[in-house]
Amino acid sequence: MPSDLSRNDPRPKVRLYVEQALGQGQHIAVTQDQAHYLGNVMRMPEGAEVAVFNGKAGEWRARIAGLSKRGGTLTCEAPVAPQLDPPDLWLLFAPIKKARTDFIVEKAVEMGASRILPVQTEFTNSERIRRDRLQAHAIEAAEQSAGTFVPEVAELQRLDRLLADWPEGRSLWWADESLAGGTLAEPAPAPAAILIGPEGGFSPAERARLKALPQIRRLSLGPRILRADTAAVAALTLWQARHGDWPRQT
Repeated sequence: MPSDLSRNDPRPKVRLYVEQALGQGQHIAVTQDQAHYLGNVMRMPEGAEVAVFNGKAGEWRARIAGLSKRGGTLTCEAPVAPQLDPPDLWLLFAPIKKARTDFIVEKAVEMGASRILPVQTEFTNSERIRRDRLQAHAIEAAEQSAGTFVPEVAELQRLDRLLADWPEGRSLWWADESLAGGTLAEPAPAPAAILIGPEGGFSPAERARLKALPQIRRLSLGPRILRADTAAVAALTLWQARHGDWPRQT
């Protein structure tokens, strides 16, 4: 659900993602679930302040104009934070168990992936995903992390088909478990993508195809073999620290 920000933050504590345009005086319809959250979970009265964002126009301060069992209305007042889009970094991963797939999506949003692409490999355990559910997780992660951008979670697609139409100018960083213990590679700047394989690794045919791709770069994530969800966080961290929007440490 939407998160409470710090009590010391002058911005409204409760944040909601909405799909409507934002502007001064704009009336915004909220869904039944959002109205339930505001009125019954947070017990917010009419006139209370909330923060809203639509992934395009930054964060705005709004007030509750009315709530009912079927929905509600907010009135948009003023901008409180600019739009912050992430770097042009995609995350490709093979779905694993439900809770761990949810974790990967949530952390990818929090850490600044611009697009999330589940891929079907020969050893992928899950043959289908609920894209709408994963997209909802992405929205919740943006609400909780004070983000103003919600990346698209794409439909599950076969890795070989995705590679066959891979963009020429986008490097693909393959977190290759066979390189465990090797020297950490230097990730390339955006546009880029990170590929995390399934729990069983890639098949020999898939490994051969990846190695032959001109845009491929093999990435070591240290001396230990990481679980898929841990590898996703580690690879995103490595890329963001080198080329992303994180401030450099001195």
